[in-house]
Amino acid sequence: MSLDPRVVLARGDLAARDLEAIVTADRYADRRRYACAAPAAAIRRDPSPDAEQMDQLLFGEGFDVLDETGGFAWGQARRDGYVGFVESAALKPADGAPDVKVSAVRTYAFAEPSIKTRALGPYSLGSLLRIEARQGRFARAAGAGWFVEDHLAPIGAFAADPAGVAELYLGAPYLWGGRESLGLDCSGLTLQAFGACGIALPRDTDQQAQAGTAVAEGDLRRGDLVFWKGHVAMMLDGATIIHANAHHMATAKEPLSVTRARYVAGAVGEPTAFRRY
Repeated sequence: MSLDPRVVLARGDLAARDLEAIVTADRYADRRRYACAAPAAAIRRDPSPDAEQMDQLLFGEGFDVLDETGGFAWGQARRDGYVGFVESAALKPADGAPDVKVSAVRTYAFAEPSIKTRALGPYSLGSLLRIEARQGRFARAAGAGWFVEDHLAPIGAFAADPAGVAELYLGAPYLWGGRESLGLDCSGLTLQAFGACGIALPRDTDQQAQAGTAVAEGDLRRGDLVFWKGHVAMMLDGATIIHANAHHMATAKEPLSVTRARYVAGAVGEPTAFRRY
């Protein structure tokens, strides 16, 4: 059986100890629990700030570390399972379970419980927080600052409409490997939108295309996903899509027929799948 290296914490010289019976490596080590301490942190292909960003961690999300080299930690994201390198300075030891999450598409924390004090962030939708104190309309999160509580929601509270969540990102710049509100890619958008509704999708388009249930093109409705080779879009209704894309270099909405014609005229081709979750 071939294992996907994107989501298996193993390489020739080192693997997670819980994979001893599954993969072969020179040695095995226990996972060390860390969490993202920055508003967002890149998960890179190699231990270099210039390496390709394949995914991102958002504040508070867990990252299991197996090795550190040159200021980078090699490990696996707990939210979507992606394996790669994160700058060690962007991580902190996991020190307690979060109890709230950011429910606005983006928000600032503040150094003190006042909007006139130094702003920190911004923090993106889905960031995980552990509240230490409250004062008036503010809540102080460990390792972050004071948030306006109207922009927070309890862990376990979910939105109901993935397409509505996706629309919050309209105009956000396209960013390869991104999941933050300041920049995200096509599968990052769908992952964020469904995640806010309590539905966990894998990270990449080919992985997402294997999840859910196949649906006929003629039955497409709001929230369904349309896949091309290397790309995914979400239906807003039976004829309109929203997608983070490199044509607009932003999250945009347009008729499915327009996107389809552009991709057929180019090298992308026809859609390869239609899925419902």
